[in-house]
Amino acid sequence: MSAQIPVKDVTPAPAKVEVVDLYANREKIYTRSFTGIFRNLRMLGGAALFLLYFGTVWLTWNGRQAVWWNLPERKFYIFGSTYWPQDFVLLSALLIIAAFGLFFITVFAGRVWCGYTCPQSVFTWVFMWAEKVTEGDRNQRMKLDKAPMTTQKFLRKLAKHGIWVGVSLVTAITFVGYFTPIRELIPELFTLQAGGWALFWVGFFTLATYGNAGYLREQVCIYMCPYARFQSVMFDQDTLIVSYDPRRGEHRGPRKRDADYKAEGLGDCIDCKMCVHVCPTGIDIRDGLQIECIGCAACIDACDSIMDKMNYPKG
Repeated sequence: MSAQIPVKDVTPAPAKVEVVDLYANREKIYTRSFTGIFRNLRMLGGAALFLLYFGTVWLTWNGRQAVWWNLPERKFYIFGSTYWPQDFVLLSALLIIAAFGLFFITVFAGRVWCGYTCPQSVFTWVFMWAEKVTEGDRNQRMKLDKAPMTTQKFLRKLAKHGIWVGVSLVTAITFVGYFTPIRELIPELFTLQAGGWALFWVGFFTLATYGNAGYLREQVCIYMCPYARFQSVMFDQDTLIVSYDPRRGEHRGPRKRDADYKAEGLGDCIDCKMCVHVCPTGIDIRDGLQIECIGCAACIDACDSIMDKMNYPKG
């Protein structure tokens, strides 16, 4: 009679697998209002771009629209010049010059294009202004979004979206007006006599402007725009960038304005997070150079205003 040898299962228990979601939920960015020299420069630049875009389409030249791309007749009018499809090699040369110009500006001044002249950024600032005038500043908007739907909240949201749709519609009509004479297009739209293609493109660009500047916003800069990905290879040690100086700012911490913070081992950063609250892409510039930074310098304006209140040097 054979004895059975006892067997003990020593197989280790399977390790607990932690599931990581590759698609994090988007956190809505609530920017607050601020003032400063870079904001003023951005407003002046934006005003000049809007004047160029919305104003040029209304200029006339020898009885016709000054800038008019007449697709049915294959004629492209730019003031006193007329171009034909075979002249498109000039457009290629112009685009090459513009591309190298953009690269040169990036090497010299960083992402100044993104922060001051990119249509996505310019229209996003306009849409954020609409939020402010209808729903209030940062804390008011956060409180409003958490509150239950009331008549006042509905009217504020309706006013905001009304401004968004209005700006988007005017932008779309102006764009189509470069292909269909604007003085003919507007009456045809309001009398519902416009052609199918004109209606389609007006609707398309209205939705595109409304969606990009109203909803996507920083998502376009972070995930959709290729320029954010390859601009860093054009930087060198002399490129002007927006960055935080840890040698001056660290260690961070709150303090009274007249306190001897140096004796406590603190730097000039009072950790007010104003630089984070004004950032249109929602980053903390104190974490170092990031691809999400569009170089708008809003954090500089916000920080300088705090430094003034604390009687600290700017910068």
